[in-house]
Amino acid sequence: MSNRPERVAQRIKREAADILETTLRDPRLGSMVTVTDVEVTHDMAMARIYVSILEEGEARDKAMQALASAAGFVRRQLASRLGLREVPELRFVLDTSIERGARIEDLLRRLAQGESLPDDEEPA
Repeated sequence: MSNRPERVAQRIKREAADILETTLRDPRLGSMVTVTDVEVTHDMAMARIYVSILEEGEARDKAMQALASAAGFVRRQLASRLGLREVPELRFVLDTSIERGARIEDLLRRLAQGESLPDDEEPA
């Protein structure tokens, strides 16, 4: 089995992060959009770009809309940078794992310090 999709995913991750940071200018994106991972299908037709966005609520929704509307632009930029015959279709996916990890860490810290948790935060 070829590991080409994984190699392409790593290149897309590096280049997409650079494009979002230096080239894409959309005020809806705010300042903190981080590419956390990229998954490319085995047939190389689609790439899911996982992003973490620091903002919350409406600002996060607007940032995701901006990324969705910029997918074609990012794909064209990737085409020139990667030199692939065909660049996968791009889909941006919100990655909330960093937030979940921080929340779990906070809950564990509170438990270790003997603090009681609010009813809606009781561990299952």
